[in-house]
Amino acid sequence: MCTKDEWAVAQRDGQRIPAGFATEGFVHLSTPEQVHLPANRLFAGRRDLVLLYLDPGLLDADVRWEAGSPSDPPSMRFPHLFGPLPAASVIDVTDYQPDATGVFAPLE
Repeated sequence: MCTKDEWAVAQRDGQRIPAGFATEGFVHLSTPEQVHLPANRLFAGRRDLVLLYLDPGLLDADVRWEAGSPSDPPSMRFPHLFGPLPAASVIDVTDYQPDATGVFAPLE
């Protein structure tokens, strides 16, 4: 998930490197079942988001499943990509809109 503008930059550059990558060392990813959690924490009410659907076989770096935020269920693990996200690994892009109250719902 990122903004439409960030996705445009990633397409131009051939990869997505989020702002926190230099300090964290990885790209935060989510499954469709959990993407609403970080969306609501980080982007509540925003209407310029897109979901990037990835082909894991096209990633150039390790993916590790690790704990997310302390407010997430203790058993939940999020995928973290320990390298830039190649734009070529993105197989679909869809708009991700919150409801009328600004809340992102789980994907169906």
